[in-house]
Amino acid sequence: MKFGTKLIHSGFEGDKATGAISTPIYQTSTFHQENIDGHVTYDYARSGNPTREALENTIALLEGGYKGFAFSSGMAAISSVLSIFSAHDHIIVPKDVYGGTYRITTQFFSRFEVECEFVDTTDINEVQRAIKKNTKAIYIETPSNPLMKITDIRAIVELAREYKLLVIADNTFMSPYLQRPLELGADIVVHSATKFLNGHSDIVAGLVVAKNKELADKIYFVQNAFGAVLSPQDSWLLLRGMKTLKVRLNYQQNNATELAKWLLLNKFVDRVHYPGMPSHEGREIHLSQASGAGAVLSFEACSTEKAKSFMKKVKCAAVGVSLGGVETIVSYPAKMSHAEIPHNERIKLGIGDNLIRVSVGLEDIEDLIENFKIALE
Repeated sequence: MKFGTKLIHSGFEGDKATGAISTPIYQTSTFHQENIDGHVTYDYARSGNPTREALENTIALLEGGYKGFAFSSGMAAISSVLSIFSAHDHIIVPKDVYGGTYRITTQFFSRFEVECEFVDTTDINEVQRAIKKNTKAIYIETPSNPLMKITDIRAIVELAREYKLLVIADNTFMSPYLQRPLELGADIVVHSATKFLNGHSDIVAGLVVAKNKELADKIYFVQNAFGAVLSPQDSWLLLRGMKTLKVRLNYQQNNATELAKWLLLNKFVDRVHYPGMPSHEGREIHLSQASGAGAVLSFEACSTEKAKSFMKKVKCAAVGVSLGGVETIVSYPAKMSHAEIPHNERIKLGIGDNLIRVSVGLEDIEDLIENFKIALE
């Protein structure tokens, strides 16, 4: 089956007992056990729930992995994956990693002596120089948030195999519809499923897919031990949202392309960051590993004042920290997603006070462009 069909007919949808075509919501905390001496599939909802399991099996199918796991947030998913490592392990992380990941690596896992080193993962030579005897994994985001920098997944995987390292890929911006890192050799994929996978800005969720049983067992141990699992209701909402992923992203991606073209010609905009633009650095690499440019872009206004003025005046968009919803969402990274990163470090990374990130929604593009024009002028 092709991807769009898999979204609807994953093999894990519906209810065999009644024939219901929608996965039932098993709103229960525990399960009756007929035989206390034998194996049971479900005993306590933290350890497993049929609704959550349908979601976990579906994302594993879509990503081409061995097993999926659903968590209560994207950060719970990322933190749980990082929890499979031990004290004195060394992990390579992108310099411009999402602010929440930066916070958890520098302020939480550092307490347990898990060492995270920040490098430019778009430079394979810099990544190689950072590898040490105790390096265990390379963590990547591509495209990165918010500058849409492109990391060559195949090159990272090849390097990781040489040194026997794991590759962990945050695939939130692309989703498995546009990019499947496991098929390119990555070992673990993480998602903030709050974003494009759900697509309706009404739940918070995280998903993980492991490539093999050994990694899956390690992640399940953390999931079951910590218990940061996704509720049955939210699992059902996410399953429903994922069914329209392809049609939503196709439309949003077209809108993003048109908006990026318009922004490039606007006199109040200095620069546009979007993999769909021919001038975007890393575009060829991106299109060799992904089937589209996605629906997120960022642009640099001509001044900080203009950027802040735009954020106050824009009407045909929500101003917020998230992305991937049906509505266009504009974000101010310096004070929102990357506020945790020290100012000097942000500036070095190119995340200035004039930068605006845009998650393009399903509005009519003519209305969106007209509203952006008024807000900028």
